[in-house]
Amino acid sequence: MSKKELEITLGQIRKAIPQHLFQKNELRFLISVIQAISCTLLLTYIAYNYIPLNWFALPIWIGYAFITGTVATGIWVLGHECSHFAFSDTKWLNDALGFLLHQALLVPYFSLQHSHSVHHAKTNHLTQGEAHTPVIIGSKMGKLYQKMKDILGEECFTFIQIFNIAVLGWPLYFLVGVSGGSARGFTSHLIVPNKLLPKKILHKVAVSNIGICLVIYQLYKWYLATSFAEVMALYIGPYLVVNMWLTIITSLQHNDLNIPHYDETAWTWLKGNLCTIDRNYPLWINALHFETGTTHVLHHLFPELPHHNAREANIYLKQILGDLYYKDTKNFWISLYQTASLVGVEHQGNGVWKFVKT
Repeated sequence: MSKKELEITLGQIRKAIPQHLFQKNELRFLISVIQAISCTLLLTYIAYNYIPLNWFALPIWIGYAFITGTVATGIWVLGHECSHFAFSDTKWLNDALGFLLHQALLVPYFSLQHSHSVHHAKTNHLTQGEAHTPVIIGSKMGKLYQKMKDILGEECFTFIQIFNIAVLGWPLYFLVGVSGGSARGFTSHLIVPNKLLPKKILHKVAVSNIGICLVIYQLYKWYLATSFAEVMALYIGPYLVVNMWLTIITSLQHNDLNIPHYDETAWTWLKGNLCTIDRNYPLWINALHFETGTTHVLHHLFPELPHHNAREANIYLKQILGDLYYKDTKNFWISLYQTASLVGVEHQGNGVWKFVKT
């Protein structure tokens, strides 16, 4: 962080953004919801009626899963916005809509809402951060990662890491807290209490768990009525792609060679939340994901600002932040490869920790 970081406040940043951009528009938000759901259902309808359910059509089904899962990720993004109360000034409306959107994707809405609030509260804190906290070079896990990279070589290690992020990342975080803050150790989004989910939200976690069970039960009934192949092709395939985008996007938002993390001696809320990064996604991805990958710095500072105003607000944010704004202009796939190749962070002095090439 430059000296300017010490001279700027959240209030000054907020004043630089026109206040009307913070105003919520329920109708405009619902249009985005209708867009994401209708496009997902249209693709599902086309696949159900026109793609034969046999092994010869497997390449087509893989393409369907990727396209539909990419579109359905927009549903996940909008549910996430609801958890930040960016849909409506009426709190229960946010939770009602967010619950429906997330539970349909087997996401425990209230559990994730709480853990995500911890993520925002401790962004880029070395040990207390939540989700995608980095490995420390020289630690037991850091030594293991480095040994793997030395034995396998950079390319093999990197592709394994991309697989871990894209395929294993969400279930491992969701179930046992992998990549969560080391200060909390084992956590789960299904079990209360633990060091992430306090006992006081037991009732909310129970509601989320019941919602997931109901969706799984409906999938089971669908399987009994048709076949596992149909459930796998139409729902599970796209669902896995949604999870892939979720973990890739969030990993890239918080890890980069140029992005610092801070220990307890140096971390502040503003420092941590300024240390997120906007990536260079294709325009069609931005449109389907409602700019979530290209306006993330803004989101961390003002999570209640609605997505439909984020692009305009981001213009003013860049102007006020100057060199404090992190933007990666490289091709998205290059950024993913380079980030996945990193082993961990190393102390640079004064409580600042950064990724280093090894």
